[in-house]
Amino acid sequence: MSTGSGAASAPAPTAHDTQPAHDTQPTPDSRTAPDPGTAPESPTAPEPSVAPESAMALDSPTAPESPAAPDARSAAEARSVTEPRTAAAGKPSAAPRGTGRRSSMFSSLKVRNYRLFFLGQVVSNTGTWMQRIAQDWLVLSLTGSSAAVGITTALQFLPMLLFGLYGGVLVDRLPKRPTLLVTQSAMALTGLALAALTLTGHVEVWHVYVAAFAVGLATVVDNPARQSFVSEMVGPGQLQNAVSLNSANFQSARLVGPAVAGLMITGVGTGWAFLANGLSFVAPLTSLLLMRARELHVVERAPRGKGQLREGLRYVAGRPDLIWPIVLVGFIGTFGFNFPVWLSAYADDVFHAGAGAYSLFNTVMAVGSLVGALLAARRGTARLRVLIAAAAAFGALEVVAALAPSYWLFALLMAPIGVFGLTVNVTANTAVQMATDPAMRGRVMALFMMVFMGGTPLGAPLVGWVTDAYGARVGFALGGLISLAAATAVGLVLTRAGNLRLTVAWHGGHPRVAFVPRAGDREGKKELAAV
Repeated sequence: MSTGSGAASAPAPTAHDTQPAHDTQPTPDSRTAPDPGTAPESPTAPEPSVAPESAMALDSPTAPESPAAPDARSAAEARSVTEPRTAAAGKPSAAPRGTGRRSSMFSSLKVRNYRLFFLGQVVSNTGTWMQRIAQDWLVLSLTGSSAAVGITTALQFLPMLLFGLYGGVLVDRLPKRPTLLVTQSAMALTGLALAALTLTGHVEVWHVYVAAFAVGLATVVDNPARQSFVSEMVGPGQLQNAVSLNSANFQSARLVGPAVAGLMITGVGTGWAFLANGLSFVAPLTSLLLMRARELHVVERAPRGKGQLREGLRYVAGRPDLIWPIVLVGFIGTFGFNFPVWLSAYADDVFHAGAGAYSLFNTVMAVGSLVGALLAARRGTARLRVLIAAAAAFGALEVVAALAPSYWLFALLMAPIGVFGLTVNVTANTAVQMATDPAMRGRVMALFMMVFMGGTPLGAPLVGWVTDAYGARVGFALGGLISLAAATAVGLVLTRAGNLRLTVAWHGGHPRVAFVPRAGDREGKKELAAV
């Protein structure tokens, strides 16, 4: 998947050379920005770090503005930060006071570097979806087996499971933009090689397996680099919006890619879809070269040293606001997101409608995913209650869709599944990034992506086997039931860990469901209640 951005080879500038973007964003280390009227006149102004503005609140409608208690923060986060200077005045730049409020749906596009990033992905992501559809259909055509489709998917995500954490360590050490140039180029070459084999008539299923595994190897570094590079482009004040727009970008391409791929497969063959994907990487590579290094938010890279992998794991293990969203998306990614297996089987075996139906199912799901991404872009916070509710709805809808008796009802149900699936992805992604210290972000996001995507090599073959042995409906329903059970279990664990209770009240003419601390424990559990 191509979503990289950055300059070709310019190293990250020092804090002295940094010139903020036209709309002046805060540095990634900043949790809140100082009032311009009270900012000191010195070039750099240290300020104690404060807690994120309820980045993962289960309930509380507004985030506290006072700094968190010292024991509520990890040592890595409790450090002072330095504000960037504006080019003209040499004073700390003004910035939004938090990320907890509803903002403009497209506000992060005002940042030139992110705008380049975004436009490059419109082209590349379309090619990515074309290849994904063509790859699944080619394997199904060559083998006639849903399990083979599952194996292909598993091979593409197996490197993330095996090497994902090491990829995160590398990303924390390396400059993001040159790293993305290498990984994006590697994925482009893989698509072009698969296109050549297919167009010349020499393609065999093992070629597709090798290509899928090669893409997976590049993804080990590409994914955490892309995830953490977003904050360098826009800063924490626009992070929720930018992550949501990334997903909207990807899902918009999902509307076009499957439709074009379906036409190509039925009209001229799968090889042309592979070729289009390989050429589409020209767009993100060009955006990498056009980035302005001075407008990036500088993040200190981790030095080389022993024990960095263990350090990252200890960091996550000591943070319940990080570990439980990762656990939840792990279950859903492993068992609930095996759509290449299910949708191809429904199109071919259940409804006997061919590649056109497979393309339609993916397109309708993309419509729902795009709606979910745009709604997420308007939200000011990434709350755990939203994550858990969306995960539960996602699993329940998969069970309902598995039992759908007609072709059109099944197709329509793909839209709400897309809405809630995308909500799970964006909410968990944003919340984990916003709660993570910038120096640890590469390792934490590598763990996030390893769990979310790396579980696929375990889940996809199992789901493919169940689908072949017991039918597509049973396989789809099983994935939904596991997702629903995981959402329920994580919700209960967080409720017990925070000593919370569920309340239902009437507010503003509408019912409101909320989690609040139990009586007598309001102070001791206030922070976890706000998670």
